[in-house]
Amino acid sequence: MNTLQERYVELKSHVAELIEKSGRNSAVTMIAVSKFQPVESIEILYHLGQRDFGENYVQELLEKDRVLREKGIQDIRWHFIGHLQRNKVKALLPIVDILHTVDSLELATEIAKRWRSLDRQQKVKIFLEVNLHSEPSKAGFDPSQLKTNIHLIAQIQELEILGLMCIPDPLQDPGESFAALREIELSYRPLTHCQLSMGMSSDYAVAIQEGATHIRVGTSLFGARQRPSA
Repeated sequence: MNTLQERYVELKSHVAELIEKSGRNSAVTMIAVSKFQPVESIEILYHLGQRDFGENYVQELLEKDRVLREKGIQDIRWHFIGHLQRNKVKALLPIVDILHTVDSLELATEIAKRWRSLDRQQKVKIFLEVNLHSEPSKAGFDPSQLKTNIHLIAQIQELEILGLMCIPDPLQDPGESFAALREIELSYRPLTHCQLSMGMSSDYAVAIQEGATHIRVGTSLFGARQRPSA
C-alpha cells in the first residue's frame, strides 16, 4: 500500500492533469479532509506543502488547531465542511478560514453576529449548501428556496458568498448533480464569486470537469478512516 506521502503526490498530480485536460484557467483548491485522522498525518502533509484541511466537527477542529499551534504550525487554512450548529459558531469563527455548509438564513445571521463581536476587518468567506434533490436526510437550501435566501444573505455585510456547495445524492449521477449546481451558481452571479465546492474522493474527477473550484478528498488521500473508539 502506498504511503501517505506517495498518495499525496499522486493525487496532486492527478488533479493537475484533470485541470489541464479540462482546458480551464482557474485553480482547484484541494482540501485534505482530516476528520478522524491523527495530528501526525496532518503534520506530514503540512511539511509536504499542503495548507488546506477540512474538518466536520467543531471540537475536533479546535483541538487539532491547538495541538498544531503548540508545535509551531500556525498557517493552516481550516475549512469547516460539516453541519454547523448555531451554538458552535462562536468557538469556531476565530480560527476557521472558510465555512462550506451555511444552510439557513438563521445560521448566516448568527455567523455575522459573532463576527461583528470579533471586530475583524475582512468578511467571513462562506459557501451556501444546496440540497439539490431535496433529500430529507441532508441539510442545505432547497433549490426552490435559494433565490429568496441568497439575496437576503448577500445583504449581510459581514459575509462574502464565495459560491455554492453540494453533496450529491448517491443514487444520482454525480456529473448531472455537479452540472446542475454549476448552472444554479451561474444564475446567481454576481451575488457569488464564481466558486463551487463539490467533489469528494469518489467523484472529484467529474467535479473538476464540471467546474469545481474546491474539492474535498479524504479516503483517497488518508485511506480508510478509523473512527475513534467510544
